[in-house]
Amino acid sequence: MFSSTRSKIIAAGAAAVVIAGGSYGIVTATSGSASAAPTAASSSPAGGFGSGSGSNARSGPAAGGSAGTITSVSSAGFTLTTVTGQKVTIKEASATTYEKGTSTATSAAVTTGEPVLVLGTTDNTTITAAEVIVQPPSTSESNPGGQVIAFTTGQKQGTSEQVGQIPSDYTQGSGTIVSGTTAEKATEAALAAYPGGVVDRVVAIGNGDYEVHYIGVNWPHHIFVNQDFQVIGAND
Repeated sequence: MFSSTRSKIIAAGAAAVVIAGGSYGIVTATSGSASAAPTAASSSPAGGFGSGSGSNARSGPAAGGSAGTITSVSSAGFTLTTVTGQKVTIKEASATTYEKGTSTATSAAVTTGEPVLVLGTTDNTTITAAEVIVQPPSTSESNPGGQVIAFTTGQKQGTSEQVGQIPSDYTQGSGTIVSGTTAEKATEAALAAYPGGVVDRVVAIGNGDYEVHYIGVNWPHHIFVNQDFQVIGAND
């Protein structure tokens, strides 16, 4: 669906933050280049599940992203709809960069009906775009099992399904939020392996693996990625 070898910085980190409380999940990405060292993306702790527009989001914006089809365009940005039907509001800014395929583009490339990948700062189901890739290059990204379950209003969120490997030293609610190239690669991998949701943060855990938290879907909410940005597991 899109390349997982990009090296652009999503957002500069400020200071490392130890996550307290809440639920977390991780996603993985494969990359032919070495990953950058994790940098902090937020100075405020991340919380647990909350209410949102078809999501199980938490407060506290962090590096993430989403992918889908552009369904409406305005002067301030656009809306994309994921393959599971989740609507995501994209805010564009003067610093937002654009690509179409593998070529540099402008905001004029953003038109209704185009497939798009957005990387930036996620706040619930709103993303302030750092990078917008229209017609993202296709890529294959395997997952360790399971299919994305769409969010349905009134339906109990989450299932007990667990697939692949869950890092042995992982404790829900622990870790350090990361940004930059690390978060970008993890976000792209998660979206490719489990399309349909929104990545609202990426967390470094003690053994060097990463947890990518997924919202806007009923499953998965936690996707785990190893140090080589390969998806190794997922759970609720």
